[in-house]
Amino acid sequence: MNTQILNALPDIPRLYTAISEWGACLVYLLAARRRVPLARTAICLVVGLAALIGVQYWAGTLPLAFWLFSMCIAVAMMYALIVLGSGVSSLSGLYLVVRAFVLAELAASLHWQLDSFFRSKISSHFTLVSLILLVFIYGACGLAAWVAEKRNFSNVNFPLPRRSVFISLVIAVVTFAMSNLSFVSTNTPFSGRVGVEVFYIRTLVDLCGFAVLYAQQEQLRQNQANAELASIDARLDSEHREYLRSKENLDAMARISHDLKHQIAALRMQLDPELKSHDFEQLQALVQQYSSQQHTGNPVLDVVLSTKERICAQEGISLSVVADGSLLEGMSAMDVSTLFGNALDNAIEALEQVANKEERLARIALYASDQFALIRVENYFTTDLSWRSDGELKTTKQGEGLHGYGVKSIQHIAHKYGGEVSITTQDHWFNLCVLLPRVQGKLSQVHGE
Repeated sequence: MNTQILNALPDIPRLYTAISEWGACLVYLLAARRRVPLARTAICLVVGLAALIGVQYWAGTLPLAFWLFSMCIAVAMMYALIVLGSGVSSLSGLYLVVRAFVLAELAASLHWQLDSFFRSKISSHFTLVSLILLVFIYGACGLAAWVAEKRNFSNVNFPLPRRSVFISLVIAVVTFAMSNLSFVSTNTPFSGRVGVEVFYIRTLVDLCGFAVLYAQQEQLRQNQANAELASIDARLDSEHREYLRSKENLDAMARISHDLKHQIAALRMQLDPELKSHDFEQLQALVQQYSSQQHTGNPVLDVVLSTKERICAQEGISLSVVADGSLLEGMSAMDVSTLFGNALDNAIEALEQVANKEERLARIALYASDQFALIRVENYFTTDLSWRSDGELKTTKQGEGLHGYGVKSIQHIAHKYGGEVSITTQDHWFNLCVLLPRVQGKLSQVHGE
């Protein structure tokens, strides 16, 4: 069987290939949010264009056996241009360059297919009509890609999941391999044997590859939006539960106030000194329960701990608190309330499942350790814990779609302040540890919302 391409089209001029690769990089530099000054991006673009042209003409002097090696060099140059020109991380740059490479392959193949169809075989590759078609095809592909990808990448939260980067890399490699299979061998079920047919297959496969990469990013963006909505729902649910508990406290205070009037009247009428003393001690214990306040040095933490302490008392839970609230300087009131509220809610819910009330024990500590603020919340538990395959703790509540965001909210807040969260269990004790770095004696945000 003949393995040569019949009526093979001439190779795409090296200059055109370099312009296509540079234009694809330009599209993603414009689509992604720039993190470096504009002047640096402009310098990178000028130097990058010259470097890509140089690499392409240098690759043209190499034997055919080095074709794949020269392609890798060109991709490396595109990667350097995107990373240096946008300021994204190396991993995010890899995520962008695979898209830019497939786009460059698509634009170059489409242009050369149309150019070869309309241009006379004996005319030069650099005629005015050919150059106009080049500008039109490259410009149209770049503009369409920029419009489509701007929505995906303008607000994307880097760094991206490593798994998504790996999948996009695999898609790009498979697309490149399938689109150029005919140039390696025409003796396969997926190869073309005629020049125009080969470029048709190449253009079609590159278009499919770009569409798959676009769909992958669209799906990732949708998943992030759903996660944010679920997080908001979880916060609203938490606030609603706080409202219900505050209402319960107000009702309890009203009931106690009403009962106090009768108990004081009964005390006045009590003639037996021993019974009178006993009733007075009961009354004092009742008042003490609702008048106890935490004084940690952070007013928001005081309110959260005092509220949870009353709930613990109602549920027969022994809560031990050792906290230096001044270590939370720099953390917003909302974050303090959410972090400690979720941590203690989880502990209380776990302890409510413990049948033996003497084992309903919880401890919370907040103290300094070198340049860190260390938050440790511990509680006894008897129910079985389930862990996900990714190492996350699985919620024990019904309706997993909404629940399970308590720990995630804590992790989100910790990461916002550059900290980390660890969860361990030992001998039926659940340990939640939050480590937050302190800069110049206070916490500071390193990531936005």
